[in-house]
Amino acid sequence: MNLDKSSNPTFSDRILRDYSYADADRTMTVQGAVNKVILLMALVIAAAAFTWSKFMVQAETGEGIVQGWMIGGSVVGFILALVISFKKEMAPFLSPIYAICEGLCIGALSAYFELMFPGLVMRAVVLTFGVLFAMLFLYKTRMIQATQRFRAIVMAATIGIAVAYLATFIIGLFGVNTTFMFGGGTLGIVISLIIVIVAALNLILDFDFVEKGADAGLPAYFEWYSAFGLMVTLIWLYIEILRLLAILASSRD
Repeated sequence: MNLDKSSNPTFSDRILRDYSYADADRTMTVQGAVNKVILLMALVIAAAAFTWSKFMVQAETGEGIVQGWMIGGSVVGFILALVISFKKEMAPFLSPIYAICEGLCIGALSAYFELMFPGLVMRAVVLTFGVLFAMLFLYKTRMIQATQRFRAIVMAATIGIAVAYLATFIIGLFGVNTTFMFGGGTLGIVISLIIVIVAALNLILDFDFVEKGADAGLPAYFEWYSAFGLMVTLIWLYIEILRLLAILASSRD
């Protein structure tokens, strides 16, 4: 999973400075960004349903087949996310493809967890949307504000998590057991919960960028770019909630 979200170059004040009113005739709007988010979310769900159904129908022999979709979707999605981050004007063309790729990955991953823990995926979906609307409410009521201090704290936490992901992956290549970091047990639950909280707080920065981007008159293609960034955060949040619920479920067995 990639972690390109509002606390890194995907969303930043530098973008607001560099692109504000670059095209005064065609600027982004909040409603336009919301429409793009809905479209990308529909593509994620449709693609996820495809690999989910293949996994469930071929429960005995289909895992290896669906695994290809999962790995391929994840790799291509990561590459597209990097391209979009550096070539923002490509967001209208690449964001839908990114959403489909991530959907293919999520569908297979979700089906795998569902077979191990029936009912887990629906709870993860409900919690993800619950967190989304809760954070939107907190942002709109200004109970949580994206101040510079808040942004710096969330940014530092997100970068720290990304470094931990990378370090765990590299260490694992040398055969070192890293389950103490992202496995079960009390420590694994605490770490997973912290990551969920950080992912949720990133939503505040995403909302703030959409609002500030519209006010600053960013070019219209930033509707796609902001929708892409928000989808990255939501996908990250969903996967972490899914993993946390799986850890909790396995600890009860």
